[in-house]
Amino acid sequence: MLTVRAPATSANLGSGFDVFGVALDRPADVVRVERAERTTIEITGVGSQYIPTDPAKNTAGVVAQELNAPAHIRIDKGVRPASGMGSSAASAAATAVALNELYDRGRSDEELVRVAAEGEAAVSGDAHADNVAPSILGGFTVVTEERVMHTDVELPLVACLPESVVSTRDARDVIPERVGLDAVTDVVGSAATLVTGMHRGDPELVGAGMNDGVVTPARAELIDGYDTVVRAASEAGATGVTVSGSGPSVLAVPESPDARREVAAAMVGAFAEQGIEARAFQTEVGSGAELLDS
Repeated sequence: MLTVRAPATSANLGSGFDVFGVALDRPADVVRVERAERTTIEITGVGSQYIPTDPAKNTAGVVAQELNAPAHIRIDKGVRPASGMGSSAASAAATAVALNELYDRGRSDEELVRVAAEGEAAVSGDAHADNVAPSILGGFTVVTEERVMHTDVELPLVACLPESVVSTRDARDVIPERVGLDAVTDVVGSAATLVTGMHRGDPELVGAGMNDGVVTPARAELIDGYDTVVRAASEAGATGVTVSGSGPSVLAVPESPDARREVAAAMVGAFAEQGIEARAFQTEVGSGAELLDS
């Protein structure tokens, strides 16, 4: 038996739709795998009752098929489904790393990102790698059709998860199909600022680089109380706030590690003012999937 922990993630970061992602230090999924003649899946933990155990409909099961590595897969969910924090990606990433080791498939980390992305397609309909890349590699990742780029970053973060649900499919449906040249220019400028900030570990630049006038406003409409939460987080010391992935989680960059508690409390309080319960994770950019034991 092999056990792998894979972290929650936040994709897009405002200006990097389907391209940027970061690993969060917490929460995480833990996946245990054992060799078997056919793949079976057992799921426990937060939201496990909503996740299919049919291998053909589960990200972990699709990964096992892609690697030709049948196994009994036990998933302990720490990342809530439909949270905007890469729940399905964490399971896919952990399973890819575990089965690659268990069956000695010899796949590189970048190859495993592509394998895990096929698992994501079971949930979202498309093989996006913006969540699985940071869940496997850790740090800040940039994913294109041709390559996966990664850098380690020290940066405080707060992810606030309200007790509401936004499906990935719904969040993709609201995205504008066409935008003007001025909007494209603004997003490119923000994305460049964010990348520079990540490489410098600069919360001010990262926060400024999260500004996005195309995807984020459309998805924000699906999150009750979003504007109130953004204002509260900013007043409490966040340099930038945006929708985490497809939502409903909201991601904030505190100006310093010491500001995390105040930002987290402000975000939870703002949701509460709207009659919505929420939980905040005071976290940071974290490491990727980790083999725990064998």
